[in-house]
Amino acid sequence: MSILVTGGAGYIGSHMVHKLLNDGHRTIVLDNLSTGNFWAVPNEAVFVKGDVGNQELVEKVIKQYNVDSIIHFAGSVIVPESVVDPLGYYENNTVKSRSLIEVAINTEVKNFIFSSTAAVYGMPKSPMVSETDLTDPISPYGSSKLMTEMMLRDTSIAHDFKYIALRYFNVAGADPENKIGQATPNATHLIKVACQVSLGLRPKLSVFGNDFDTVDGTGVRDYIHVVDLVSAHYDALNYLKEGGQSQIFNCGYGHGFSVLEVIEAIKEISGVDFKVEFTKRRDGDPAALVANTTKIRAVLNWKPNYNDLNLIVRHALNWEQKLLNLAEIFPNQGSNSTDVI
Repeated sequence: MSILVTGGAGYIGSHMVHKLLNDGHRTIVLDNLSTGNFWAVPNEAVFVKGDVGNQELVEKVIKQYNVDSIIHFAGSVIVPESVVDPLGYYENNTVKSRSLIEVAINTEVKNFIFSSTAAVYGMPKSPMVSETDLTDPISPYGSSKLMTEMMLRDTSIAHDFKYIALRYFNVAGADPENKIGQATPNATHLIKVACQVSLGLRPKLSVFGNDFDTVDGTGVRDYIHVVDLVSAHYDALNYLKEGGQSQIFNCGYGHGFSVLEVIEAIKEISGVDFKVEFTKRRDGDPAALVANTTKIRAVLNWKPNYNDLNLIVRHALNWEQKLLNLAEIFPNQGSNSTDVI
C-alpha cells in the first residue's frame, strides 16, 4: 500500500513527503508545479506531474500504486488573491477537491487528510478558537476550504470513508537540517517576508495596522513550525489507519505573538535593524487569532517539538539564506520533472 500526497512539491507537502519516506512509507507525489518545485521532492518518492482535478490521471495513479490513503495539500492559499480571483479559488480549492474525493470513493481509498485553515473562523468573537466555534469565513479562500470540509463530512456519512481536516494557523519555519523550506515566489507570510527584508531581498516590511486591541497594537497570531504541523498530519493518518473516526482539529500551539514581537525576534537573530513601515489595517483582519489545541493533543496525543518562536525564526532565516544560492545549486528547478504514468 502507498500514500498519495497532492501538492507534495510545495512548502508543507514536501516536508510531509520527507517525513513519510523517512518512516518507510511508499510515497506518491502528484503536483502540477504551478507553485511547487521539483527539486523539493526526494528521489525516493514517485513523482507524477499532473493536476489533482484530472480524474483519469488520479484514478490511474491510485490503481497503479495501490494507494490506500490521500494527504491533500494541493490548492491556492493567498487570502488577498482569493478576494481578487474568487472563482479561481473555488475552482482550485473546492471543485478540484470534490473531484479528488469522488475518485477516492470510486477507488475505495479509505483515509483522507485535508489541509484546511483557521480562515474558516472569519472574525471570531474570542481570540482563542475551538473546533466547535462558529465558522464564518470572510474570504473566498476560507469559504473554499470550509466547503471542502462540508463535502468531506457528507461523503464520510454516505460511504466507508474517513477523513481528518486540519485547520492550520500560521505556518512558518523550515526543515531543521535546511534541506527544504518555503520557496513560493512572492509569499505573504510574515516570518518569511521579514527574513527576506533582513537579507536585503525586499526594501522594507509593511505592518498592516498598529491600532488593534492587543498588547502593542499589532495583530496577534499563533505561529506553528512546519515540522510540528507535519507531525500532526502523520499522527492523524495513523489515527485513521488504526480505526479512528472522522475529525476536525486545530493546528497551532495555543498561544500567540504580535507582529512586533515577531519582528523583534527576527531583528535580534539576524542582527539587522531593517526598515518597518506601518500602514492601515487590511479588511477582515482579526486583532488576535489563536488555536485552542486541547482536542488534537488529547485525541491524537500530538506533542509538538518546535514550540519556540526564536527556533522557528532561526530555521526560516537559515532557509532564506540558502535560497540565495538555490539558482546555482538547482539550475533546472521545476523543469526536469518526470511523469511516470
